[in-house]
Amino acid sequence: MSTVIRPGKDAAGGPPEALREFAEDWASDQEVFKGVHWGKAMMWIFLLSDTFIFSSFLVSYMTMRSSVTVPWPNTSEVFGLTVGGVSVPLLLIAIMTFVLISSSGTMAMAVNYGYRRNRKVTTALMIATAVLGATFVSMQAFEWTKLIHEGVRPWGNPWGAEQFGASFFMITGFHGLHVSAGVIMLLIVASKVWRGHYDRSGDYSAVEIAGLYWHFVDLVWVFIFAFFYLW
Repeated sequence: MSTVIRPGKDAAGGPPEALREFAEDWASDQEVFKGVHWGKAMMWIFLLSDTFIFSSFLVSYMTMRSSVTVPWPNTSEVFGLTVGGVSVPLLLIAIMTFVLISSSGTMAMAVNYGYRRNRKVTTALMIATAVLGATFVSMQAFEWTKLIHEGVRPWGNPWGAEQFGASFFMITGFHGLHVSAGVIMLLIVASKVWRGHYDRSGDYSAVEIAGLYWHFVDLVWVFIFAFFYLW
């Protein structure tokens, strides 16, 4: 977008030429998005900004962990569960990951059936996705409760580097907030699908937009799982 600034009014006494050119430039930019669903465009812009936030968290975490001189807690032991008297490393986290990845599958099928205008199946799959998301958040709440009882705080923990608690609560809490918001959004959209709102408008894009958000949340968790729990 190139605008040449020429101050002052034109001969007819209208708005300055520079102002007209500026308005024309913006009008031509709108043509770039012509034909693109505004909801999808806004969701992509939101997801891009969210990508920068999560990337900043993970890069800061890796930088901090690489520079800390105190031993970092062993995540296999910290996040392990005891089953039948045997400690299983990362058991809860593995189940949480399986649940969230499975929800991506049900969400993808919901989008597929949405564009087929199959109201009942779309609603059922979206509710199933929301239930899986709520299950994930519940398990995360259990994980938080367990660690808090074991003495993990944002300013310290019994096993090593003090930064462990702060980074854990910040990264997983921010992601859990996104999952919780996604569950609410899925239930709202599913309710509209069931009541035939999108059949009347002839536009099922809201289901796809909800799917974009949900797949993003799942993808972010894969990176958190790899960099925070496995490293």
